Amino acid sequence: MTQSLESPAPVDSDARAADFDRVLSQVAERRAEFEEKRHVPRDMIAEFKRAGLYRAGAPKRFGGDALAPAEFLRLIERISEVDGSAGWVASFGSALVYLAALPLETQAELYADGPDVAFAGGLFPVQPAELVDGTYRVSGRWKFASGCKGADVLGVGIKASGGKAGQQNAGRPLTAVMRPEQVEIVENWDVIGLRGTGSHDLVADGALVPEEWTFVRGGQPTVDEPLYRYPTVPYAAQVLAVVGLGVARAALDQAIASGGRAGFTGAPKPAERATYRIAMGQAEAQLRSARAFFYETTGEVWATVEAGDPATPEQASLLRLASAHLAKNSFEVVRAAYQLSGIPAITDGHPMQRFLRDASVVPQHAFLQEGMYDGAGAVLMGVEPFPGYL
Repeated sequence: MTQSLESPAPVDSDARAADFDRVLSQVAERRAEFEEKRHVPRDMIAEFKRAGLYRAGAPKRFGGDALAPAEFLRLIERISEVDGSAGWVASFGSALVYLAALPLETQAELYADGPDVAFAGGLFPVQPAELVDGTYRVSGRWKFASGCKGADVLGVGIKASGGKAGQQNAGRPLTAVMRPEQVEIVENWDVIGLRGTGSHDLVADGALVPEEWTFVRGGQPTVDEPLYRYPTVPYAAQVLAVVGLGVARAALDQAIASGGRAGFTGAPKPAERATYRIAMGQAEAQLRSARAFFYETTGEVWATVEAGDPATPEQASLLRLASAHLAKNSFEVVRAAYQLSGIPAITDGHPMQRFLRDASVVPQHAFLQEGMYDGAGAVLMGVEPFPGYL
């Protein structure tokens, strides 16, 4: 039985806010557990769903919220202030914008039990797949499937001739959508930062995926709603960059709070030193400036697509630039806060340790590395950017 295509009932905003506050409290209580287990457990994913995070990217025609990007990004920012790994996993509530490129009939089946669907993907390295009689036979191994242990559906990157292969282009693979029972999760997420994201490898051995359950990442959506006119791949970069922002805010607040505490040596309190105050002022300005650019660009592009117009390549590029810039500056702010915190920050139980580890991972993501400045500069200069940038 498919989900009704009628407009969903109005959301009780007070109840949703209470659910979200409960999520923040639970994340604060369980963040050490996430780090120890190296993933966010399914019962926490259920709480994310209850708070609406996994219907945020689902189409309204299927009962979802299709939230404006800035609204969703601010939710992820707040979760990431509490725990970066939880924010990273929750951010994939936006990933359903990818699935809007599936045929409508497939989406109706996907949302048959409701719009609260958790999607995780390990798209690279792209693996060859054979299309026979409208079905792909999928085998291979894919990396970095963040949140895979709590996912309802999983996507992997494939390359094939025939079918939708003509829509494939550099940096935008064909994605095969599968149920968890079709995939083996290889638990090899052994890292320093964002330990709780459970970004393990996925393995498939001859899984059969009907062509109607495949789509081109960033491909033309079949749903005509404003959210699906918003640039898809830049949005995917935004939801990750904002994790770094949340972590940086928490680190800066920690450093500010520590400024009034006396040190071990009897020296003046940090807040009594001009060098400390200057550094804190600079870090605050740096973070707020990058955040303002990020949300200002988000609002401008959303206004365009909400009015019914497509986002321009220049706008899509600015989203990518603002995201990479935010990730870079967030890490720099965390590093400054760590250094300002002095010798206490080197202990394993100090909050700065987790902030530093988590923030360092965000600008390492392929969507957020410094090469994005090259792509943005190319668009500004009117020359062709590197393949896959737009």
